[in-house]
Amino acid sequence: METLKDQIAVITGASGAIGGAIALRLARAGVRLCLTGRDDDRLGDAVAAGRAAGSPRVEGYRADLTRDEEVAGLAEHALEHFGGVDLLIHSQGLFRSGPVESSPIADLDAQYQVNLRSPYRLTQQLLPTLLERQGQIVFVNSTAGLQTRAGVTAYGATKHGLRALADGLREEVNKRGVRVMTVYPGRTASAMQEEVCAFEGSVYDPARFAQPDDIAAMAVQALALPRSAEVTELTVRQMRG
Repeated sequence: METLKDQIAVITGASGAIGGAIALRLARAGVRLCLTGRDDDRLGDAVAAGRAAGSPRVEGYRADLTRDEEVAGLAEHALEHFGGVDLLIHSQGLFRSGPVESSPIADLDAQYQVNLRSPYRLTQQLLPTLLERQGQIVFVNSTAGLQTRAGVTAYGATKHGLRALADGLREEVNKRGVRVMTVYPGRTASAMQEEVCAFEGSVYDPARFAQPDDIAAMAVQALALPRSAEVTELTVRQMRG
C-alpha cells in the first residue's frame, strides 16, 4: 500500500457501509481523506474512524450532491484545503423498488440524481486535477448494473447508466494516465440491503451477505496496483454455499 501513502482521496457516500469501509482501508494506507455524506452523525463517525486508523488528515464535508452548488462547493473545498485530488471514489447510492407499471416517476428522478447525475457532475468538477495528477476514479456500482431484475428496473437503469459513464470516461482519459474502475458489489450487509430485504419480504440477516470490508479490501488492493497494470471492472459477491 506504499504507493497510496499521502495521496488525497475524495469519497462520496462515506457515511454509508461500503464508502465508510473504503475510507477506513485508505486511512490505514496513509491516504489523506475528504469524506462527504448527508448524515452528520454517521459522517462524523467515519471521520473519527479514519483519524483513529492513522490517516494523516481526515475532514468531513456534509453535502447533498444532487445540488450543483454543493457539488461545486465540495470540489472547491478539496482543491483549496487539500491542494488536489488523486483518488475520487463514488460510493453514494439510492435504492427505490417497484414495477414500471406503478412506480412514481419521482422515484426514477431521485435515483437518477443520486446514482448517475451527481457522480457525472462531480467527476467533471475534479477531472482537471485528476488528469494533472494522473489519478484514479472508482465508481461503486451494483450487480444490478450488470443484470436487472423485475421490481428494480429504475434502479438498474441508473446503474447501467453509471456503467456507461465509467466505460466512456475510461476511453477518454485512460491514455492520459487516469485509471477508471467500476466495482460491482453483490448483496452486501448495509442499510440499502435491509431495504431490499423489506421489498422482497425476507428477513435481513447481515451474516448472509458480503461484508462492506470485503468490498473495500478488493477495491483498495486494485488501487494500489503498480502502473504496469489496472483493474477496470471488479465484481465481488456474497458466498452462496
